[in-house]
Amino acid sequence: MAGWDVQRAASAVLDAESSRTDRVPLTDEWPELDGRLDLAYAVQDELLGRKLAAGQVRTGVKLGLTARAKQRQMNVTSPLTGFLTDAMVLPAGEPVPQDELIHPRVEPEIVFVLGRPLRGPGVTAATALAAVERVHGGIEVIDSRYRDFRFTLADVVADNASSARFVLGPVGRRPEDLDLALEACLLEVDGVVVDSATGAAVQGHPAQALALAANTLGARGITLEPGWLVLTGGLTPAVTIEPGTTVAAHFTSLGTVHLSGG
Repeated sequence: MAGWDVQRAASAVLDAESSRTDRVPLTDEWPELDGRLDLAYAVQDELLGRKLAAGQVRTGVKLGLTARAKQRQMNVTSPLTGFLTDAMVLPAGEPVPQDELIHPRVEPEIVFVLGRPLRGPGVTAATALAAVERVHGGIEVIDSRYRDFRFTLADVVADNASSARFVLGPVGRRPEDLDLALEACLLEVDGVVVDSATGAAVQGHPAQALALAANTLGARGITLEPGWLVLTGGLTPAVTIEPGTTVAAHFTSLGTVHLSGG
C-alpha cells in the first residue's frame, strides 16, 4: 500500500491506543516494514517524541521477549527494547485502568533502578549490574495495539513493545544481596498459582538483559540514565487480566506484588 512512512505508522499506533481500538499489524498494510528493525525503531522514536511533546517524561526502558517462553508465546525469536514514561506508572493499590486499555495482559518482571549511567557498546552483565542501585519485583501490564496480539518483531518494536502500565513492588534490595539467576517468582491468579520461573528465564540472568539494553540503545546513541527503571522482561508468559481478577507475583527475596483487574 502506497503512502506509508514512519510518521503515518506512529499515528496509526497512537490512534489505536487513544481510541482503544485494536488494528491489524502495520506489516499487513506496510509490508516494507517487515524485517526492517531500523524503520521499526524509528517509529518507536517518533512515538516517544510525540509523548514527550505532550508532556510525558521518560523514566526508563523496558525489554521485551527476553524469555524463551515469551518468544514462543509471541512467535518471535529476538528480544527488543522500548521506552517507559511517567504516564505508564501504576501506583501500588491502583487497579488496571480497563477503560484506558484494549486487551491487557500481565507478566511478572525483575526491575532494576539505575544508580549510575550505563551506555554501550561493550557492556557486560557484570558492568551492567554494577550500575544498579536496587532491584525490585514488578508486574508489567502489556496491551498490544494489534488484534489478537498478532505481530512480527518489527510490528511489536514499532508498538513500543506493547507497553501500557507497570507497578513496582514495595521491596527494593541491593543487587549484591541477591542471586538473581535463582530469584524465583510464583504467578498467582485469583489465588491459584498458574506459572513459575526464576531470573534465569531472562537471558540466563537479568543482568544479561540489562547489558543487552545498554548495548542496543548505545548503538542508537542513547545512555541509560541514573534513576531510570529497567524492566528486564516477562519471567513467564503473559496472562489476561479482566475486571474482577486479582494477580499476585510472589518473589523469593523481593516480596509480593499485587494487582487487581479493576
